[in-house]
Amino acid sequence: MKAAIIYYSRHHGNTKQLLDAITEAFDGIDLIDAAAVPDADLQCYDRVGFASGIYYSKFHKSVLQFAEKSLPAGKPVFFLYTCGAKKQGYTAAISKIARAKNADTLGEYGCLGFDTFGPFRLVGGIAKGHPDREELAGAVRFYESITG
Repeated sequence: MKAAIIYYSRHHGNTKQLLDAITEAFDGIDLIDAAAVPDADLQCYDRVGFASGIYYSKFHKSVLQFAEKSLPAGKPVFFLYTCGAKKQGYTAAISKIARAKNADTLGEYGCLGFDTFGPFRLVGGIAKGHPDREELAGAVRFYESITG
């Protein structure tokens, strides 16, 4: 099974840590940085993942724009994210795009990630030390669960 994961990870590289853990454990995964490659042909992939830190309660705009432009209709998708604080609804915008493309959502995995964005910088950040070893292992288990 071949997979592509379209991602954006800049702030502290939290989301990229999840992806690195997954790509170390599994073969056949291509990582595509949405900021560097704003579109690509995804037809040859069996599943497509979208991964991002959370910005104003949703995935980064480069990932959302990539999905709108390049996600093929009917392609199975999954979502990964890191956030400073856990809340519901972080995948709402990307899920809406996937539904519009008749994509089957395989699942989502989110965990804490060190966050010094905006006002959090004033207090030294939140979710220090995250993602931690268990959260990285959780990302690997999640990916394993959607490949079976």
